[in-house]
Order: sequence, then structure tokens, then C-alpha cells
Amino acid sequence: MRIRLERDTLAEAVQWAARSLPTRPSVPILAGLLMRADASGVVFSSFDYETSAQITVKAEVADEGQALVSGRLLADISRSLPAKPVDITAEGNHVELVCGSARFTLQTLPVADYPSLPAMPEATGTVPSEAFAHAVAQVVVAAGRDELLPVFTGVRVEIEGETVSLLATDRYRMALREFGWNPATPQTSAVALVPAKVLSDTARSMSAGDQIILSLASGGTGDGIIGFEGHGSAGDRQTTTRLLDGEFPKVRHIMNTQPVMTVRLSTADTIAAARRVALVAERNTSLRMLIGDGGVVTLEAATGDQAQASESIEALVEQPGGGDHAVTAAGFNPTYLLDALGAFDTPYVNLAFTAPSKPCQLTGLAEIDGDPITDYRHVIMLMRLPS
Repeated sequence: MRIRLERDTLAEAVQWAARSLPTRPSVPILAGLLMRADASGVVFSSFDYETSAQITVKAEVADEGQALVSGRLLADISRSLPAKPVDITAEGNHVELVCGSARFTLQTLPVADYPSLPAMPEATGTVPSEAFAHAVAQVVVAAGRDELLPVFTGVRVEIEGETVSLLATDRYRMALREFGWNPATPQTSAVALVPAKVLSDTARSMSAGDQIILSLASGGTGDGIIGFEGHGSAGDRQTTTRLLDGEFPKVRHIMNTQPVMTVRLSTADTIAAARRVALVAERNTSLRMLIGDGGVVTLEAATGDQAQASESIEALVEQPGGGDHAVTAAGFNPTYLLDALGAFDTPYVNLAFTAPSKPCQLTGLAEIDGDPITDYRHVIMLMRLPS
């Protein structure tokens, strides 16, 4: 195999394909990155039996062939090369890489032992790449990170006709995002539980193209796989991942609870105040929100007697049901509150309360006195406040 390609093209392609390589592979061969050259260009691919990544880029191919080398080492090398064309030659059991006066020789791994990448399922539909990346980013903040509870580390993808719903929860918070897309058939209906980390990395790394092709194999969970494909100036990218097994908890009904009181705040002002006040919040203690009658909300936190902080921000407090305030104080996990607020791209946010010990639902607002925008909803379990 003999190929030549631009340094930036090589670096970006290798970085993308190697991003999902396992840190501690179950077998050494899975640490490899496969390079395959033919008349159409060069394909770089990786696979760890769970997630596959493949990118095709243009190159001058003098001799077709393939080679398997250490993916992380090739990524480090390609990133450090000077801005000159790169020549890669594979002969026998080594690969030689030359860029200007820099020369590297890498030992190859046996290609015959490398597993075959799974086939891309049939296309289910397409979605604008930027819209998809934004929707995924809003939801994955609520996904769990405890590998001992794998079902909570996934994002539930629900497809019903021209609507896609993304739902994630770690038991203490929950996020739901709904958006439109272009299904392959109008009657498309499917459900999949996708690893949140893979979904996040994929959506973010494929935002350069105009759209993403989503392909879902039948099976739903367990043996099923989901594939994503994007085309752009930086190459044609494909990735697949195995779906998570297990029953996702039935939590969507929590989104439909009717509030007894709502608090409307400036998103930016609330984020800034919460960050400042949370600096003195002791570990595992809450950031308290005191809701006053005069259009003011006060955030408070403390570390025992060592440090205390409070800050007031303007608010619009409403009681849909009338009567006295049902909630005058609420305790938030500071990290959860900041994660939720940071996921909104609206200038205002609406906090809907039902009771002091019940979850609080956040929705976006284009105007402080406008109707809530319900395509993205975020729910946070409130912390118990001391008597």
C-alpha cells in the first residue's frame, strides 16, 4: 500500500476514527486502526465489538492495500506532523510514514485477526446535523454515568412518523427533547436505547455536514444496532453501536404534572447567580431557592459556619391555581440545576413547582410573559431542606 494525503486530512480522519478506541482493550488487536486504500480513497476504521467508526477521505493511491497499526500512536503522530503532504507506505510487517523530514516506522498488527465491522442497517430517516447535535446535547446531561446501572446510561430514542423523541434520566433528573425529521417511510415507528456517550460523541463529531442519516436495525434493544452516517468536506463518516439491553423506566408521565406555582427567570442571570452562590455549597448540600412575593427569588448556599452566600434575582411568580404559594423554598443539587439551565438556548426559563418535595420542571421561554416552549423539558428532583 502506498498513499499520499494532506497532513490536516490525515490528522482529522485518524482522530475521528480513533476516538472510540478502548483504553484497555479486551484483546490487543482491538487497539488497532485499520487503513484500507483503493481507487476511491482511504478508509480508516476502528471497532471494539460494541462501537465501530469508519471514515473515507480522498488521497492519492499509488498502490492499493491495507494495514493495521496502533490507533492511538498513529493519532498522536498525525497530530504532531508539520503542515506538509504525508506519504504512507506499508510493506511486510511495518508501515512507514514520511512528512517532510519527519519519518516514522510502525509495526503492523495482523489484519487477518481483526474483526469485521458490522454492516450499516437500512436507512430509517435523515435529520439536520446541527439540530440533531443540539437536541442530543440537551438530553445527555441527564443520562447516568454509573456503569453498574447500564439502562440509565442510555438515551431512549423514540421514533413515531415525523417526530423523534430523546429521553434520558439518572433517577434524579430527566430530560426530554422532541424534534421533527424526515423518515424513510411515513409510518416509521421504532424505539432504541442508545449509549449516551456514543450518541453524544457521534452527534457532535458529525455536525460538519448538512444532515445525518440514522439507520436502526430491527430488534430494538440487546442484539440491535443503530448506525449514523454523515457526508462532508472532511470525509464520509459512518459509525454504529450496539443498543443497550434492559427496560427503560416509565418516567415520561412525570412531564405531565400540573404545577401549582411557576417562577420565570432570566436564564443568563440565573446561571451567573447560581454559579457564584454554589461556590460555598458544601458537598451533598443543596442550593436553596427562596421564592418571595415581590417578584424576587433569592439563591442561598453555605458550608456550615465557614462560608455563606446569597444573591437575589428578579422573577415573575405566578400561581395557576390561585391561593397561597404552595412552594416558598426549594432545594436544588447545584450541579443538576446548572446543567439544566445550561441546556436551554432561550433567554428565559420557566420553573414549574407542584409541591416542596416533588420534582420541578424547567421549560424555555422566548418572552418572560410568553407561553412555555415545550419541545425541550427538563425535570429535577428537589432535595429535602432542613426543617
